Formats: sequence, C-alpha cells, structure tokens
Amino acid sequence: MSLTPKLQRAFLLRRAVKLVWQSAPGWTIASLALIVVQGILPLTSLYLTKLVVDAVTSGLTAPDKMLAFGQVAWLIGALGGVTLASALCSSLATLVSEAQSQTVTDHVQNVIHAQSVALDLAYYENAQYHDSLHRAQQEAPYRPTRIVNGLAQVAQSSVAVLALGALLVTLHWAVALVLFVAALPGVVVRLRYANQLYHWQRERTAAERMSWYLHHLLASDAAAKEVRLFDLGALLMCRFREVRKQLRHERLRLAVCRSLVDLVAQTTAALAVLGSYAFIAYQTIHGALTLGDLVMYYQAFQRGQSYLREILGGVAGLYEDTLFLSNLYEFLDLSPRIVAPAAPRVIPRPIQRGIALAHVSFQYPNSARQALRDVSLAIHPGEHIALVGANGSGKTTLVKLLCRLYDPTEGTITLDDTDLREFDPTALRQQISVVFQDYARYHFTARENIWFGDTRLDADDERILAAAQASGADAMITRLPRGYDTVLGKWFDEGEELSIGEWQQIALARAFVRDAPIVVLDEPTSALDAASEYAVFARFHQLMAGRTAILISHRFSTVRLADYIYVLDDGTIVERGSHTELLRQGGLYARLFELQAGSYR
Repeated sequence: MSLTPKLQRAFLLRRAVKLVWQSAPGWTIASLALIVVQGILPLTSLYLTKLVVDAVTSGLTAPDKMLAFGQVAWLIGALGGVTLASALCSSLATLVSEAQSQTVTDHVQNVIHAQSVALDLAYYENAQYHDSLHRAQQEAPYRPTRIVNGLAQVAQSSVAVLALGALLVTLHWAVALVLFVAALPGVVVRLRYANQLYHWQRERTAAERMSWYLHHLLASDAAAKEVRLFDLGALLMCRFREVRKQLRHERLRLAVCRSLVDLVAQTTAALAVLGSYAFIAYQTIHGALTLGDLVMYYQAFQRGQSYLREILGGVAGLYEDTLFLSNLYEFLDLSPRIVAPAAPRVIPRPIQRGIALAHVSFQYPNSARQALRDVSLAIHPGEHIALVGANGSGKTTLVKLLCRLYDPTEGTITLDDTDLREFDPTALRQQISVVFQDYARYHFTARENIWFGDTRLDADDERILAAAQASGADAMITRLPRGYDTVLGKWFDEGEELSIGEWQQIALARAFVRDAPIVVLDEPTSALDAASEYAVFARFHQLMAGRTAILISHRFSTVRLADYIYVLDDGTIVERGSHTELLRQGGLYARLFELQAGSYR
C-alpha cells in the first residue's frame, strides 16, 4: 500500500533516527542530556538578569549602598555561574555533535558499501542505478546527522520557547502570537525552496554524474596517457566547464528567487517585531512595567524569536533533509535478484558428473539483443575446454552465467544435475576461480594482490609464493624494492607501477592461489608475448590436472591444448570438437586458425 507524502516523510524521519541511534547510541544519549540542560539554562539566565536590573534600580535609592551592592554582586555571581555552565554545555555539545557526526557518517558509508557489494552485477549496467548511487553518495555523508542535530535543536529550542512563551503571555497574549507569526514567513519560503531544489537535483543527476566523469578523466590515471597523446585536455575541460556552468546558473536562478521572496518575508517579520518592541516600551513608560521587566520582556521576546526561528527553521530543515534522504533510502531499498534459496543445496566436492548448459539463452537488462541463444554444452569433471569466437560472440557472458553473476533468461545450468539456483551464490563462487580480461589492479602489496584470490588463507601462506611461481610473476616480484611487500601502482607512497603484462601475471597468480575445482581464464594473457603465454598455459594445464578448466583466448596456439573446443558466433555454438576435429571440419575455426597461422609464416 502506498503512503501519503506526509507519512512517507514521517517514515523516513523515523528510519533516519533509528539509523543514527544504531550508529552511535552513546553519543546520542549524551546529546539528549545536553538538550535538556541547554533548554533550561536560557530561562534561568533571563530571570537572573531581571533580578540584577531590579536590584540595581532599587540600589539607586537604598540608604546602605554596600548592602545593596552585595545583593547585586551575589546575583551577578549566580548569573556568571549560569553563563559558565552554558559555555561548558555549548563546548560539550560541539564535541558530542562532532563525534556523533563522524561516527554516523562512517556507519552510513559502510551501509552503502555493503549494499553496493550485495547488489547484482546487472545493476552496474543500468544508468538509473548509477543515478541512484550518485544521489545516495551525495546525501549519505551528512543528511542523517543533520536530521538528528535538527531534532536536537528543535527539542532544545522548544523547551526554551515554552518557558519564554509562558512568560510573554503574562505581558499580553498578542505579544506571544506576534512571536510566532513573525517567524512563519521565512519557514514557508524555505519549504518551498527545498521542494524546488529537490526536484531540480533529481532531474540533473545525469548532468552531475557527467561532470564527475569528466573530472575523473582529467584528474586520474585512467585515461592520463591518451588525454596527453590525443591532446584531449582542452576538449574535456571545455565540456566540464559547460556542464558546470549550466548547473551553476540553474542553481543560482533558484537561489535568487528564494532570496527575493525571503526578503519580503523577513521585512514583514521585522515590522511585526518592531511593533512588539514599541508596545513593551510604551508599557514601561506608563509605569506598567519596571525597568527590570522591560529588560526581561525585551530579551524574552528577542530570545524567544530566535528560538522559535530555530524551531521552525529546524522543522523546515527536517523537511528538507528527509526529502533528500529519500535518495539514500531509494538506493538502500534496492533488492538483489540473485539470492540464496531458503534451503540451499550443498556444493558437490569433488564434482562427479560435471557442468551442463541446456538450451540457455540470455539477454542483458535494457538490451534488445540476445547475448546467448539456445546454448547447450557439457563439461565433464577434470576436462579442459576452450571457448573461441569473435568479440561479442558470447564467451564472457557464458562465464558470467556459470559464476551466477546473472541467471539465464531461458534454460538451465546445472552442476552435478543440480540447478545453480539451488546453491548459495557465495558458496558456489568459492568453488570457481576466474581471471576476467578486465581484471582488477589493487593498489596494495604484491602479496595482498595474490592473497585476495582466497582470503581464507593466512596472508603469508606458502601457496601465495607457489601461485606466483606458477603464473610467472615470482621473478618479477623478487626484483621489486621490497619484494612481496612492495605496494603495486602509484596511488600511494613507495608504490611501483607494473607493465600490463606484469599486472596480468599478478591476476593469474590470484586465480591460481584459490584451490577451486573450476578455473576460468578469460583472455588473461593478452598482454604477454606468444612464447610467455604458451609457457603459462602449458604450466596451467599441468597445475589444473584433475580440475575443470575453461579457457577463453584468441590465440590458437594455446587453445589447441584444450581437450574440447566450442566455437561461438553471434551468441550460439556453431562448432564443437577437438583441435584436430575442427581443422578437419574446415569450418569457422579452421578459417580463423589458418588466418592466424598465416601471420606467423
């Protein structure tokens, strides 16, 4: 059942308060205690000020000036104590607020990270997802804390306003009414502006992301070489300026409109306030109020106006923050589609009957083209197969389905006759070691880069060294300044950059370190020379003896080592067989093999 806008905001407000409480319960309790104390102290200070003024007025005609001054001095001392207490509470509140803010911000970032990792890979291929993530990242660092601080400010100011309002009613009910009315116009303006800004920001999320992307291209190493070689700097900077100029002008236009309306509202409020001051002065001149009363009521009205403005402004701020916080919860409420079943089946170990794809078809989200069409194949335990085909023929997509990063649109994939959807996805992926062609480059130590392949091992497990030796990375790593403890990449101090081929050797070692019964290599050695690649794969076939291996490569010198080869074209399997059988068939594989072999003759 859909909620009304008011109920939605109330629900978001409750979620935000709950989130802050879960993040920092101790700091939240301290904040609440300070709210109560800081709400009471202003009224105490105001009343003591009245007593001081009245005591001084009486002392002007008192026969014993020293006695009169003693009474005034005592009151001033008490007022000083309250002032010091207020200063102490203010300092403590600042400290508590900062600690709470930092704790909540870190917690919310952890929540976003956890959600990002939990969501399916399909989300990352959806522009709307990236818009949602961008908005969440914008709001997450400060909105929840601002909501709690706003609630704290409203509560603290409410305590003070209730006391000061009751005091002003003793003067005249109309003065208390003016106190409220004077602060109202500014709040209405803020609420209206918050709505306009919220809708504008949602409409311009794509433009904001484009400016971030252009900044990334200009300021990071992702495209640093090409930006310089193709002289793209001026072009990208021009586009960045154009996007930012458009966003800046639109936002300034909203701010100008707000300022003009706010000016009218504040002028009206100022006239109402001046009328109340005139009334208090009139009453004092005609003897209805003492000089102390004049000071007390004047300050009560002045402070009451300030506190009420804080309350209404806080309410407006809460409205604005909950409005924008919906961006965060829009992201957090996304649900993964690939989840573990209620009673997952146990992963077979060792594999007895192998992997089978039966009439599998797949279409990426938001795409009209089928990446795979009616694919059927079987991989026996311990068998080494190769997938061959042109770019875009569906080889990597097939591997993604096998790892259950996606589920087939049609058909089934089974492991030992059990559908992959009956296993826990995490447990299934632990049985598969993969190196994709777009492998990650972690700017950590060489040892950690390999260890990430199986973090269940100790960070200094001897299998890390064995994996590096198997991939050919060991010789390169031992030449680094700190060997396996050398940080790779240039993002951090004392980091060492590697060539593309050396990074590939690290990625291979990461795959080899995991003791998985299924190993997949998706173009992992494209940057290696032919001799090095052949040596790696020859060693790979030795290491993978008894394990199921899937190899994707454009180099037929390595593909021919496989037990069985599947040739894909436009998402379907068009040929299958051993290297010798496929050459004998004289089809697509044979033509591609001859084309590649001819370039070496």
